[in-house]
Amino acid sequence: MRKNCRDIEERIARVTDSNRTLIDLYNSVKSSKATRETRMETVGWIAVCKFNCKVEGGFVRDWIVGHYSARPAGKPNPKDWIEDANELPYSNRQLIPYMNKELVPADLDCHLPSHAYFDIDKFEDELYKLGISCHFVREYWRYVLLLDEDAETGPFTMDLIEPHVALTHDRIDFDVSNLSLEKDYTHELGMRIDIEQKPYCIDLESIVDNIKNKRFRILRPIDDFLRRRIDKMQRLRGWAQTGQSPSVIPSPAAKHYVVLVSLPSTSTLYTAVATEIKKISGAQIVSIEEIKNPFLEETYEGMKKLIGRQCKNGDPNEQLLFHGTKAAGIEGIPENGYDDRHFVATGAWGHGAYFADDPQKSNNYTEANPTNQRRVIFYSKVLLGNISVQNAVNNTIVAAPLGFHSVQGTAFKYKEYIIYRYGQALPYLKIIYKV
Repeated sequence: MRKNCRDIEERIARVTDSNRTLIDLYNSVKSSKATRETRMETVGWIAVCKFNCKVEGGFVRDWIVGHYSARPAGKPNPKDWIEDANELPYSNRQLIPYMNKELVPADLDCHLPSHAYFDIDKFEDELYKLGISCHFVREYWRYVLLLDEDAETGPFTMDLIEPHVALTHDRIDFDVSNLSLEKDYTHELGMRIDIEQKPYCIDLESIVDNIKNKRFRILRPIDDFLRRRIDKMQRLRGWAQTGQSPSVIPSPAAKHYVVLVSLPSTSTLYTAVATEIKKISGAQIVSIEEIKNPFLEETYEGMKKLIGRQCKNGDPNEQLLFHGTKAAGIEGIPENGYDDRHFVATGAWGHGAYFADDPQKSNNYTEANPTNQRRVIFYSKVLLGNISVQNAVNNTIVAAPLGFHSVQGTAFKYKEYIIYRYGQALPYLKIIYKV
């Protein structure tokens, strides 16, 4: 693919090559061929090559890879591209400036280095050497810079984000926003979060292809903020959503097997699960956390393929079901999954792991923590495959009947779904609540 991306490599080098000459830099901001984009490249170069920052996000997507540029319709005066600006000197403004949504590329997003002190005064000095004006607002987690406010080529903004904040950026909204540039990697695009591994398997080539064709995949739970981002991509910029929408969480740190990340309370998934939990009389949700365990995911994905091969149309019949637990199961399930060594041996349908589509059933198997009265239900992905419906109790079952992958028990008020093999279910959400 690289032979078709020489122009991308050239733009990468203009931001990351520490050997660029002063003449080359000067021409990119002062020559007759200088544009808003070449001036943005130069500011990016100063951040990357002089201050060891990383350039990430929309600028890499829209300009470095896509080579897209657009100006706001009906606003020929570049000063009008700045939103929420007023006539006071910038140092007296309280509002954070941002660029008109129709402007492409809009801004530069940079993460400050964790190994060196960042001096904003020295950064401004480097800009002034090349005739680039700069005003900034300091927030506790970032600097927001307004650059080239009076330049004929037009202004742009820049975020310089503190390194401790970068560590908390554990989610990416779109696959096409997952790219970064780093000093002296003059032909390479980096990934902010590794999404090439299972179960996502989204490679760099696919991302570049999506950018060139104005497509994107959603990689996090949809909430009000993300809906606005999606609307901006689709309605204002003409991009199209494609593919499945996995919820991507980075793998745990070394020496750990699992990480739990809070699900945004404004997300569609949180709302849907909370609505189901309300079926439990008096239930009040404390938190909902997404579970990331790469080892369990790999086992589950393998089982998914095996069961799919044995089902009509290759459909493994994956369902989202509830599982109530207590005591050791609360910690054990995220760490080790549904271990068949600990399956219920005396259940109505034998030695298996039991799930329900109604949380009221799962609630019966929970127990309140005596200290804080909290209970736990897991919302899990379960591979039911071909289901054997059992209308009568049969506690002698130790495996799904031949030709089937699970059992559906219908002898009681609530339907129950039973699996008998390790790796056939994956803990997805941990729901903590009180009754």
